Amino acid sequence: MMKLAKRMNGLAVFGAILFMVIQVIGDLYLPTLTADIIDNGVATGDVDYIISVGIKMLGFSLLSVAAATANVYLASRQSQLLGKNVRSSIFKKVSYFSNDAIDELGTSSLITRTTNDVVQVQMVAMMALRMMIMAPIMLTGAGVMAYNREPKLASIFLYVLPILAIFMVAIMYFAVPYFKKMQSKTDRLNLVFREGLTGIRVIRAFNRNDSEIKRFDAANKDFADTSIKANTIMSFMMPVMTLIISATNISIIWFGGHYIGDGLMEVGNLITFMTYAMQILMSFMMLSMIFIFIPRAQVSAARINEVLETESSVKDPEKPVKVQMADKGTLEFDHVDFRYTGAEQLALEDIDFKGNKGEMVAVIGGTGSGKSTLANLIARFYDIESGSIRINNVDIRDMNQKDLRSLIGYAPQKAVLFTGTIRSNMQYGKPDATDEEIWHALEVAQAKDFVSELPDGLDSNVEQGGGNFSGGQKQRLSIARALVSKADILVFDDSFSALDFKTDAALRNALVPETKDSVVMVIAQRISTVMNADTILVMDGGRIVGKGTHEELKETNATYQEIMNSQMREEEI
Repeated sequence: MMKLAKRMNGLAVFGAILFMVIQVIGDLYLPTLTADIIDNGVATGDVDYIISVGIKMLGFSLLSVAAATANVYLASRQSQLLGKNVRSSIFKKVSYFSNDAIDELGTSSLITRTTNDVVQVQMVAMMALRMMIMAPIMLTGAGVMAYNREPKLASIFLYVLPILAIFMVAIMYFAVPYFKKMQSKTDRLNLVFREGLTGIRVIRAFNRNDSEIKRFDAANKDFADTSIKANTIMSFMMPVMTLIISATNISIIWFGGHYIGDGLMEVGNLITFMTYAMQILMSFMMLSMIFIFIPRAQVSAARINEVLETESSVKDPEKPVKVQMADKGTLEFDHVDFRYTGAEQLALEDIDFKGNKGEMVAVIGGTGSGKSTLANLIARFYDIESGSIRINNVDIRDMNQKDLRSLIGYAPQKAVLFTGTIRSNMQYGKPDATDEEIWHALEVAQAKDFVSELPDGLDSNVEQGGGNFSGGQKQRLSIARALVSKADILVFDDSFSALDFKTDAALRNALVPETKDSVVMVIAQRISTVMNADTILVMDGGRIVGKGTHEELKETNATYQEIMNSQMREEEI
């Protein structure tokens, strides 16, 4: 919690504390002035004294209100700025995570940590600059003032405060564990809800609406039950406080009345003492409330710090090498082994090939053979276990990630489009791309026809995830985005799968003149997509089991022949 608190502005925090001290001084002095008016003004009928002290009370009241306003402003501003800075830090940190770090923490958990957990920390930061400062000062100040006024009655607090402390500790003991559990329950709730939203089409297609509703209801009920238990325990606080405050006031009036009757106390002092008693008990309750919410905020702070302190397994070198693709630029895998975090078996084993500028390297294989994993390694989304991946004879681990990825145009297996316009999505590949360059890339990707038919052309709206486009349209837009970048290495990770054979063929023919200055890697499952490649890698079980041209492989490689026989008729072969 303290690590996050250091992000607040020290001067503003000092200002909040100063204004809170001024407010408390004003609040503590007002009961004394009330006693003076009653004892020295009302009792004697001195109107001038009442007016003069009343003006003084008004002045202290205004001062207290002004200080409270300034404190609330500074406390609110600092807590909100803390939340803003923490959210920005989390997003920035996550954006540079390697894929295995994101997989380990989980997308739903990261969303919860960025939203709900930050709100918990914000709330306690606000309470710290308000109640956590106010309560101890008020408790101490009111206790001293009450004792100075009537030492005889102050002994009541020796009995009341321990009783109150026992109740507060009991409530905290039972409530805090439930508050801690609520964060993990929130994670689970977000996970189920997110899966339900992203997989809604699959859910409907398999008529699993009812089962998913039950699944969400179970997570929702689990969260609700935990929250109900925590709040049920907390609900005892107000009745207990009311009972103790009432008992305290009765005791004060009972003993105070006897003292007044015996001439040992003035009426004004009794009223003042009751006010201080209320301030003492309310301050004690505020401290108790803070100590109940702090554990939940500590859990949230620990979860946030876990993200901020997680180190990505993919790191930039201390002395990076800058690579410029020459006329004979190359992409080379040199006996590469790779396994996912925690996996017993290698996902890729002894991957060895080389692609030159102007050539197309195609990768084909069955589902789970490691094709997409291979593509992820080129952009260094993961680090390899052994061997090396080199661009122009420079190991990609010796390059800055930013410099590396600036050399790569990437069309992922799942076409991802961002909320905005077609133009803004195309400029992901090249921020300063002109309309002419974008239209040319769309034409090569066979997307120009349907984009030009849209009312707003390049300014047409793209909904979240590209939901207003079909699968084939999204893939073509994704391919166009990669082409706009005019990168030295183009990676198409099964990005032709949603295209019909005619569009696939037209796109591949249009790609040839556009990629003569790039190393092109095409990952596919269809023979027709890869058959014209300069080199075809046949993968099975994470290994390359065949390498050559289409003509060579169809004669010599059993795995390639099996794929070909499953997709083509004998006369086509």
